[in-house]
Amino acid sequence: MKYREKVKDPKIQKLEREIIKHKNLYYQGKAIISDEEYDKIEYELKKINPNSTVLNIVGSEVFSSDKIAHESKMLSLNKTYKLDELTSWKGTEEIISTFKIDGSSCSILYRNGNFQLGKTRGDGKFGENISNKLLCMEHLPKKLDGYDFDLEIRGEVFCTEENFIKLSEEMEKLNLEKPTSQRNIVAGILGRKENIELSRYLSFQAFELISKDINIQLENEKFISLQKMGFETPEFFINRTEEDLQARLDEAQDFMSNGNYLIDGVVFTYNKISMHEELGETAHHPRYKMAFKFQGESKVSKIKSISWQVSRNGILTPVANIEPVDLSGAKVSRVTLHNYGLVKQFELKKNDEIEIVRSGEVIPKFLGLKHSAEGKFQRPMSCPSCHKEVEEVDIRLICNNDLCPDKVKDEILNFIQKIGIDDLSSKRLEEMIKVGLIKDIQSLYELTVEKLLTLDKVKEKLANKIYQSITASKKIDIIVFLSALGISGGAYNKCEKIVNNGYDSIEKVFSLTQKELMNIESFAERSSEDFLISLQSKRDMVDKLLSFGFKFTKRNIKTDTEISGKKFCITGTLTMKRSDLQKKIKENGGVSVSSVTSSTDYLITNDEESTSSKFKKAKELNIPIINESSFLNLIGE
Repeated sequence: MKYREKVKDPKIQKLEREIIKHKNLYYQGKAIISDEEYDKIEYELKKINPNSTVLNIVGSEVFSSDKIAHESKMLSLNKTYKLDELTSWKGTEEIISTFKIDGSSCSILYRNGNFQLGKTRGDGKFGENISNKLLCMEHLPKKLDGYDFDLEIRGEVFCTEENFIKLSEEMEKLNLEKPTSQRNIVAGILGRKENIELSRYLSFQAFELISKDINIQLENEKFISLQKMGFETPEFFINRTEEDLQARLDEAQDFMSNGNYLIDGVVFTYNKISMHEELGETAHHPRYKMAFKFQGESKVSKIKSISWQVSRNGILTPVANIEPVDLSGAKVSRVTLHNYGLVKQFELKKNDEIEIVRSGEVIPKFLGLKHSAEGKFQRPMSCPSCHKEVEEVDIRLICNNDLCPDKVKDEILNFIQKIGIDDLSSKRLEEMIKVGLIKDIQSLYELTVEKLLTLDKVKEKLANKIYQSITASKKIDIIVFLSALGISGGAYNKCEKIVNNGYDSIEKVFSLTQKELMNIESFAERSSEDFLISLQSKRDMVDKLLSFGFKFTKRNIKTDTEISGKKFCITGTLTMKRSDLQKKIKENGGVSVSSVTSSTDYLITNDEESTSSKFKKAKELNIPIINESSFLNLIGE
């Protein structure tokens, strides 16, 4: 998930930081301005933002550094490194998965909906007071409107790559020691007694809600409630099958290489809160949660050279060619350096010694600088592919040339691989771009056998084979087509959810609103916004592809049944496997949803009465409640 923070007036931000800073110094007995000067800052903030929650902070407790007891222990997580162990633990239950953020856990207390106190996890029983740091984080809610009771929010404080670089630059300006690792910076900032305003570069995602005044039946409802309160949360998914688990682990490994903040695994939680209460906790961990971690190790090696690769969005990605080392069972000679900002931050160059890590099967990545060699860091001034001047945009170097060969190749190659044009290799594609036969995805479908015969070593048999493979790709499953477009956040499983929720044509997909998309499982506010912006940027390309005669199919799904387009939610006692029931719904044109809303058409359960939240919601909304037998009658079985 692409992470962005909410935008706030810079002047308000500055005034709020000044107030928090001077309150903190005052309660430490280290005030550096007079009461009159402080009052002027408060008065100015009141004028432009009278509702700022910072103005309502009272007392020294918020700014103390004492250890504070947790009302309930903040436990560790039980973990596994094996999929079969995770599958065995899951059993037949529905579980929720989130990325396991590599940061610092903390707890935040709200009294009558107002921020009161924040503390680190500490030893699980006692944590350090970090209220002053949390108050500096602009995106963290200081007041929960509509929640005028006590509650506790738990989550993870972390630092994005982009903010790590900005934070490092500011620390240098303040003559503070330059941080050496994105992994260690969070604990370092949270432990500082001075310069607490640096905490504004940290981020927080909530994953736990504790309150006797909120009745939640399912774990996914907890995340939805946290989002409604205004908290950022990890992107969560409902996992029902072993295939779901494997897909989630694959996504995590990709994020570990390409994501913009650090994760070290995936957290799985039973969806039913009743199971949490039934299973309880050990002295070490809750029995209803499991962390999957990837076996890995880190080593130090020396940089031989740094090369730059151009992605389909024009971003130059640095790769270190290193002295080979054995890491997690593989010989490693190339390591991703993430982005230009990190290379600039550490002034990476030939002969620097760096720490690298490889977890699972992911691409090895840079962790930190161990020893800086002689010489100066130099940034590329031109694109290594098209040799046009590159632009420095925040932490990235960008090639803005739409005709850049590597940029074009990466975009087309992604499409070819996803849509299944197997007879067109990367090397052959590179040649086509070089001689001008192909300039974009659309031009693939303007190729003829005659044009293909102009290529080096291409005879009539191969030319016909490539042409037929391209032509055959025009009859394609709509989910595969959408996932091949390179939409931001548009992986196959996301596109599948969209199509299976009734948006099963190109017209319906392009008419999606953000509100509609957020009603689909696993799309939060930011991921839905990113998806739609990216989708609309593909409109002209899609229209051109349609003009070439693309025909879309949906696999083994009937469209003329009694349940076509109907939404079904499942709960309670069943005789068949839940996954088998969901399969029958999908195969007969229905849509399986995870929660009951006003748009749900049926709730399926064999229970005549139930205390489940889904059953109560269906009753409240007058949604028909049917048993398995009635459902099978609907589909003619």
